[in-house]
Amino acid sequence: MTETLTAMCAVPTAPFAEQRVIDFITEWAKPRKKIKLSRDRFGNALLELNSRARSPRTVMVAHVDHPGFVARAMTDKNTLQAKFYGTVYAPFFVGSKVRFFDHADEITGVITHVKTDDRKRPVEATLKVKTPVATGSPGMWDVGVPSVKGKLFHSRCCDDLAGCAAALSALDVLLRSNVNVNAAVLFSRAEEEGFIGSIGAAMEAKLLRKTDRLISIETSAEQPYAKQGDGVVIRVGDRTSIFHSAFTQFIQRRAEAIVSTDKTFKHQRALMPGGTCEATAFDAFGYVTAAVCVPLGNYHNMKPATKTQAQKIAAEFIHLDDWHHMVTLLADVCAHGPTFTGTHTDLREKLTQLFNTRKDLL
Repeated sequence: MTETLTAMCAVPTAPFAEQRVIDFITEWAKPRKKIKLSRDRFGNALLELNSRARSPRTVMVAHVDHPGFVARAMTDKNTLQAKFYGTVYAPFFVGSKVRFFDHADEITGVITHVKTDDRKRPVEATLKVKTPVATGSPGMWDVGVPSVKGKLFHSRCCDDLAGCAAALSALDVLLRSNVNVNAAVLFSRAEEEGFIGSIGAAMEAKLLRKTDRLISIETSAEQPYAKQGDGVVIRVGDRTSIFHSAFTQFIQRRAEAIVSTDKTFKHQRALMPGGTCEATAFDAFGYVTAAVCVPLGNYHNMKPATKTQAQKIAAEFIHLDDWHHMVTLLADVCAHGPTFTGTHTDLREKLTQLFNTRKDLL
C-alpha cells in the first residue's frame, strides 16, 4: 500500500490543473477489471466496484488538487506570471522556490513578487524561471520528492493525494477480499478553491446518487487533541459544519469492532477546525456524509516558526501508522456499509433499554 501512497504523492497537481492525477487514477484502474471508471463534465472521476448488491453505495471522496500555481504567461524569457489557487499566507511567497511541470520537463523558479486580493489572499505570483514555461503548466512548492523518515511520510503534497491513495488502497483491500458490496470513490477537482468539483458533482448528480453514503477523506491540520501517531481521526466536523451524526457513529462502531480483533489499530474522534472540507458541501446538498482524516504536519506546506528558525515553505508530512489505519477503517466501513440503517437505531435501542431499567425511579 505504501507504494501507492508514494507514487500518488509524486504526481504534480494544482487546482484546475489536475489532469496528471486523473491519468494516474485511470492507469491504476485499467488492470482491475472489476472497477468501472466514469467522468462527469466537470472532470470529476468515479471508480466503482462492479457489484450485484442492492444496498446503498458507500462512496469515499478525496480531492485531486493541492494549493499551487498555474502558469499564465511569460513576460520575458525568464519572467513568468502564474495564478495561485488555494490557501497559503502571503509572507511565505517571496523568495520561495517553485517547480513547474511543463509536459516532460520540470522547470524551477523563485518568487519575486506576490499579488493579493482584497482579503490578503495570494492570487498571482511573479517568478524568475530558468527557461520559459508553457501556459497551463501546474507548479508546486519545490520541496523535494516523497520520502519516509522513520514513521513519518514527507511530500510536497499529502493534502489530499494521500487521501486519494488511501481510497485506492481501500478499493484494493475490497477487491482482494472479494466482498460483494456497493462501494466507489469520487475523485473531485478544485477543492482548494472552494470544493468547486464537489459542488458540481452534488448539483448535477451524474456520478452520485441521493442514496449514497459519502465519506470525505482528508489530511487535516494536526490539533492539540488529535495528534499524529494516535490513529485515524473520525472527523465529526470542520470549521464550518457538523457532519451526519448517525453515519459518524456507525464509523465509530466499526472502528471499535476492528480494535476488538486487532489491538494495534488506533483511532480517535475529533472536530478538526483547520479548514472546511467537502463533507460540508455534500451535507449542504442533502447527502448523508461523514468524514475521516489523518493529522497533517506543515498544513499547506506552511512550516511554523520556531525559536531558532523563521516560518518557511516545507514538505507536508503524515504518520504512516495513521494512514494505514485509515485504509483499514475505510475498507471495513465499505464492507459493512449495508448494515448501516441510516438512523441511530442501535443508539436508540440502547437508550430505550437504559430507560426501561430506570423509569420506575422517576
